[in-house]
Amino acid sequence: MTAGVLAMAWAATLLVIAAPAPAQLPAPAAEAAPGEALTDADIAKLREGLRSDKRQTTAETLQLTTAEAAKFWPVYDRYIADLTRINTAKYTLIQEYSEKFGSYSDKQATDFIRRWLDVDIKASQLRSRYVLIVGKVLPGIKAASFFQIDRRLAMLVNLGLASQLPVLQSQTDK
Repeated sequence: MTAGVLAMAWAATLLVIAAPAPAQLPAPAAEAAPGEALTDADIAKLREGLRSDKRQTTAETLQLTTAEAAKFWPVYDRYIADLTRINTAKYTLIQEYSEKFGSYSDKQATDFIRRWLDVDIKASQLRSRYVLIVGKVLPGIKAASFFQIDRRLAMLVNLGLASQLPVLQSQTDK
């Protein structure tokens, strides 16, 4: 595992966005004092850091020739821009979750999880759409490797998020 992947794993654990007290970040990890929610600026900074780490890890892991890199990175940038738009919905859901945790009704909880799953579906559809696009600028093995790297990093982020958000059923213990 590269240092970049380790950094991504650590950064993923920092992606608690104004979650209830058990999942608050300590002051050194984010620029909020214990018990305080992260600001929009904190969230933006974390997301930018994740994108930077992701790009660095991709560059270190995906060994491209100069010619391949010249074709790949513009496609990568478009892909990340599209993925960022999708992930904005995810971060909005997390912020909503942190604000409403403790007061969800059964209907609201069902609506929440459906919207969360919709974000996952959109991210998968985006990856699927880009398989052909990346395949036009990279040979098959490198294109497939890119998507392996991308999925692994996304899973690290999602694991970090999941580990920081309390299970909805525990809201009755609040």
